[in-house]
Amino acid sequence: MGIDKKVFIIAEAGVNHNGKIENAIEMISVAKESGADAIKFQTAVPELVMTVNAEKADYQIDLTEKTESQLEMVKKIHLPLKDYKILKEECELANIEFMSTPFDHESIKLLADLGLERFKVPSGEITNLPYLRHVGRLGKSVIMSSGMSDLKEIETALGVLEKAGTLRRQITVLHCNTEYPTPMEDVNLNAMLTMRDGLGVQVGYSDHTLGIEISIAAVALGATVIEKHFTLDRTLTGPDHRASLEPYELKAMIQAIRNIEKSLGDGIKQPSLSEQKNIPIVRRSIVAARDIQKEEVFTEENLAVKRPGTGISPMLWDEVIGKVANRRFESDELIDI
Repeated sequence: MGIDKKVFIIAEAGVNHNGKIENAIEMISVAKESGADAIKFQTAVPELVMTVNAEKADYQIDLTEKTESQLEMVKKIHLPLKDYKILKEECELANIEFMSTPFDHESIKLLADLGLERFKVPSGEITNLPYLRHVGRLGKSVIMSSGMSDLKEIETALGVLEKAGTLRRQITVLHCNTEYPTPMEDVNLNAMLTMRDGLGVQVGYSDHTLGIEISIAAVALGATVIEKHFTLDRTLTGPDHRASLEPYELKAMIQAIRNIEKSLGDGIKQPSLSEQKNIPIVRRSIVAARDIQKEEVFTEENLAVKRPGTGISPMLWDEVIGKVANRRFESDELIDI
């Protein structure tokens, strides 16, 4: 990441509004106040996404009603399609980019009609050919998560998007693990670099770990996009709240990322502007170790190396040794020749 480039930070609201638009609107304000570039929701017609027999993931079973199906759970926590126009308008008022992940063709069309310029492909759709073709035909910027995928599957998905009409340079692939929360030993953050180098795409990280340190580390490694779930209250009922940041944590993560951006610099090893004033103070010069008389030969016995660094550099020591003093020098006086 170059010095002038800014990491694109997505505050992932997902379905943490629990199907209540007033919660979703409050989350827009939180995301804006935290400094995020975008807030992202999830858009779906649940009946078009899963069958009545689809099972819940283990973490979903642990955090929701155990007897309900995945379809019943999802229907409770999704907003009706008509609400996304309201959310987009609220984002425009708050001056934060509105995003939402579509999970079906009807949702893709809705978001396209709302004028989204950036589409998110979730991990579960990376092997969904008709879905990828639909998104690819839009020709918009695409951010694609890669949880549960290997490099070959990601390359195949990229090929589908490209063939449908989206250029590879428009695509960012997010390294991701779909376990909520992701165990630290399963993060495998170096895989993000493998994707960057092997696929020729911009990369980022969709973070489902607890805490904020992995997102920060991803930026230091070169992530150009960070996506992180947040919630208004981690104790709320729902599948994603436990692995989400509370507002103060989201703000802390974003501030840390912005600090990392500043710290990465341009990669040129040279004294910074702030430390140039320290050079004469901290570096050393060749000085008289004792009083030296005019025409006395400079030797290792009558010279020393001490601060300040405003005189002859000690790196010229060999050139000074053996020369003759052109005047008298008092002890600790800077040598000149």
